Amino acid sequence: MKKAKNNVTTQNPVFGMYILFYLTIPFNLFGQSYVGLNQLENFQTKTYYSNGSIEQAKEMAERCDNVVSFYAKLIDFEPSVTLLVLSKEDWSKHTKFPVYGMPHYNDNNTLIVASQDNDFWKSFIPPIENMPQEIAHQISKTYADENGTLTMRGFFDLLAIHELGHAFHIQGGLTMQRKWMGELFANIFLHTYIAEKEPELLPALTIFPKMVVSSTNKNDLQFTSLSELETNYEKIGQEYPNNYGWYQCRWHIAAGNIYNQGKVEVFKNLWQTLMTQKEILDDISFSSLLYKQVHQSVADVQLKWED
Repeated sequence: MKKAKNNVTTQNPVFGMYILFYLTIPFNLFGQSYVGLNQLENFQTKTYYSNGSIEQAKEMAERCDNVVSFYAKLIDFEPSVTLLVLSKEDWSKHTKFPVYGMPHYNDNNTLIVASQDNDFWKSFIPPIENMPQEIAHQISKTYADENGTLTMRGFFDLLAIHELGHAFHIQGGLTMQRKWMGELFANIFLHTYIAEKEPELLPALTIFPKMVVSSTNKNDLQFTSLSELETNYEKIGQEYPNNYGWYQCRWHIAAGNIYNQGKVEVFKNLWQTLMTQKEILDDISFSSLLYKQVHQSVADVQLKWED
């Protein structure tokens, strides 16, 4: 994972998807000063928020608390995370990340999220009139607010859980073996929690990735294999962001399939396996390890990627 360039554009939703998932390592260093922010009380997750954002802060802090509590019971580990819920006005005061609305880390444990709907999130709204009727209906039903206006807020709010997944594996000292496994892990982390604890939100979490994959022609992509991704990771991220977005959406769909086949036990097995296997394995040995110690569905991400 790496830092994004400052000249990002938010016109393409797949491009935004790429950047959002890509930013899991610190983007800049501002220190630990939260001048001008309010501190939220009575939550386990240390949370600071902009004026007028207390309700959003409470919702996000409660969800973070619930996620950490859920996984602490499964794997007996809790990361240290500070949450900043920022207005557009406060964004530039606490991060140099250029696009308001992208969840990201300022350092190894400071997670920054937006408190307001914004142009970046709105850029994800697809052209409903150009889509097949069934897909258009799913999107309209899933991503409409109380006024019937399409908004991707429901999707973005959940992606903070993906970022928490990175805090778990980074602070937990897991050896991810492959770059794609680091992202798949965070997606399994996200999907498992939602499926177990907030299943009513599964449509908001899953419809967009499925839409991206189903509407993408692989022949239009420069890279499609996992081996190409490992070799060209930086290049794909910097020069072919839409291509990277396609990879991410496929990993997210895979995470849903993995949960459906193995439920919570798959995550527990994956955590333990990546915790104990420190030596870097070749592809054959790695897929065999996943098959024997985690679950066939996880091994299949590598074994059946080209199917």
